[in-house]
Amino acid sequence: MIESPRNARVREVRRLAQKSERQETGLFLLEGPQAVREGLRDRPDLIEEFFITPTALERHTDLGDLAFEAELEVQFATEEAIDAMADTRTPQGVVAVCRQFPVSLRTVFDGEPRLVAILEEVRDPGNAGTIIRAADAAGADAVVLTGRAVDLYNPKVVRSTTGSLFHVPIAVDVQLDAAVDRAREAGLRVLAADVSGRDLQEARSAGSLDGPTAWVFGNEARGLDAEKLELADEAVRVPIFGRAESMNLATAASVLLYESAFAQRQGRID
Repeated sequence: MIESPRNARVREVRRLAQKSERQETGLFLLEGPQAVREGLRDRPDLIEEFFITPTALERHTDLGDLAFEAELEVQFATEEAIDAMADTRTPQGVVAVCRQFPVSLRTVFDGEPRLVAILEEVRDPGNAGTIIRAADAAGADAVVLTGRAVDLYNPKVVRSTTGSLFHVPIAVDVQLDAAVDRAREAGLRVLAADVSGRDLQEARSAGSLDGPTAWVFGNEARGLDAEKLELADEAVRVPIFGRAESMNLATAASVLLYESAFAQRQGRID
């Protein structure tokens, strides 16, 4: 039982909240039962350490079963020790250390994807994580983080994905033009989400969403500049029917990814 929040191992785990430590070690934090559950279920080979309080293990007995199946040691710790390891205030008595596992851009497009989300300099961790989760839910084949996008393994990004980073391949440290070129080579139409673009309903009626598509989503504050918009085949905007001045990036991305998913599936049915 790890009891003290000043324990040396606790301090080492806690340092993974820092980007420099993640880059040096190639590790990152999983916090909370759902994220750890997805990691143990989908990629147990990546889990290096698993810490849990006895009370949390009683509440989430399946975590113990998954760890046993993965031949992973369960390390008990007090609530105080777990809280000291975690970046969030409410890790619910469960923390794990996991190896990073980005994929290459080549791997993303060699698999004949039909729906890809490209996040160009998306800096907000919550937005990035939510878009990854939405891409997973919409059945996207991959996500690509381009430019100076937020670190995929930032604890807030990891939490926002709610385990989806284990479900969908994600390429990082890619330049936008390289991602667009590979998307076109793979036969995908490149659509940019932008307020200057064609109305979504018009794009849908014109069949712009029917085929394999790579969506480019820009920075929360600046969007996509003219040079980056030129890389796309077409720009599309989500219409606002109410009085809201604008729409959150993650919300707009969710709408567009699902519109593509609906259009592609309808095409297969027809």
